Amino acid sequence: MSFEPEPFAEGSPNPVVETSGVPWTPIFWKKCEFNRGEFLKVMDNLIRNPNINSSWLFRADILTEQDFTTRPTESTEQTVLDTPNPTPIVLQFKGLRLERLLVRRLIPRNPQRDQPLDQTCLTYYSDEMSESTTSRTMIVYRPHVSSHLDVPFYHPKVKALAFFHEWDREKNEGTVSIHYDFFHDYSSNSKLVRTALHLLATLHKHGEGARSGYVKRVQHDTIIPQATVQSTYTRLKKKYARKLIEGWVEDTDPTKHCFEDLGIAAFLIQLWAEIYRDRPFPGFVDIGCGNGLLVYILREEGYAGWGFDARKRKSWSKFGSIIDRGIEEENESSLQQLVLLPAVLHDQKQRVIQNSELTDQFHDGLFKEGTFIISNHADELTPWTPILAAISKCPFIMIPCCSHDLSGARFRAAAPKEKGKSASAYSSLVEWVKQIAEDCGWAVETEMLRIPSTRNTGIIGRNRLDDSVSIDEDIPAILRKYGGTEGYVENAIKLMKTAPRGH
Repeated sequence: MSFEPEPFAEGSPNPVVETSGVPWTPIFWKKCEFNRGEFLKVMDNLIRNPNINSSWLFRADILTEQDFTTRPTESTEQTVLDTPNPTPIVLQFKGLRLERLLVRRLIPRNPQRDQPLDQTCLTYYSDEMSESTTSRTMIVYRPHVSSHLDVPFYHPKVKALAFFHEWDREKNEGTVSIHYDFFHDYSSNSKLVRTALHLLATLHKHGEGARSGYVKRVQHDTIIPQATVQSTYTRLKKKYARKLIEGWVEDTDPTKHCFEDLGIAAFLIQLWAEIYRDRPFPGFVDIGCGNGLLVYILREEGYAGWGFDARKRKSWSKFGSIIDRGIEEENESSLQQLVLLPAVLHDQKQRVIQNSELTDQFHDGLFKEGTFIISNHADELTPWTPILAAISKCPFIMIPCCSHDLSGARFRAAAPKEKGKSASAYSSLVEWVKQIAEDCGWAVETEMLRIPSTRNTGIIGRNRLDDSVSIDEDIPAILRKYGGTEGYVENAIKLMKTAPRGH
């Protein structure tokens, strides 16, 4: 059902009255069933996450926060970022008292095109709240600009905008509305009206969601701060994106693959900065490396490592390079065509190799202790990742995609039994491989990566909960518990003769 607000009737009283006499223009209003507390909760989330309203924005950096709800002598002020902060712009309104002040810096997704914008966000409440059955609350966004020419593309070209919430505490009903303070030389137009409609629709949707008890299922930035990863991503994108897209030789979509792997690389670089801040980086291996782009980016950024896949790609001629013997692996190329036949499957391996011409194209899945294992959409290798990591004592990240069991066959994992968990095929796969990792003794961490893919769950194992897992006893038991491995070697060898998948 489409969102249909009401325009203000001509001549109707405007609840937003600035004491300086500056005229504000009401645009739309809509009845609502969310109260003042829910309104404030939603607006705080929208202020801190402006990307909800605009895909042109990465985030907001909060520069200063000040709370005036306590007595004036006890008002609290917090400087969040250790940078020179702009002076807040404070406005006064008739019948409304300033409750809270926040200064944010809007960070654009493409800093080469758009500049950041500082903005004061002001929260007001009605003076007569304790004496009246109706509460009035208002949030004002005041950009730090003096002309519409200074307003970046991603922000409406207005001097300020306000979200006004009125709530009848006896009837448990209210209204929410949006208002503009126009520049004297830039008045209303169809784009500004559409923007007001979108902003009010988003607020109303989230407000009604808060009222009905909606809880966000997906939590981002639980391991590495958003700003840190996004700053690194912006740097990598500026450095690599254009030449990678223009020189793409695969048949797949270059923009998807480039931006996806740049996002993963940004996360890994910051994760590694945290893990290895006090010790040398031990190197990485990308199992099931596909087109080799992620290996290429990480090596260009100075991280020693290599990757292998059962199928060679055209792009390897561009992304491959020579590695130093003794530092990473004995093989000379950073991208190798190899089939992973885990050493723990020695019986299957010997049976097949005796009748195979590919004896020099196998890898036993044993890596130098500490090597960081990357398993990015590695499909058949995904459930093997925490097992290989436990055997070689290596930290890892796996980003599941297509669902395969330990035999390499396609299958659908059972839906998770935990209440509130999605029963989708992808969610089931994620929970299944997380359980394998936990059984292998890993302290499992999960991060929803900010990449252009719906298969964006990063599962990280960097700490051990149980170091007593036995290769001879526990690992075979884990393999049996999760369906066994019969047929894995045959399925793995078949990969060398089939066309690569498009992810």
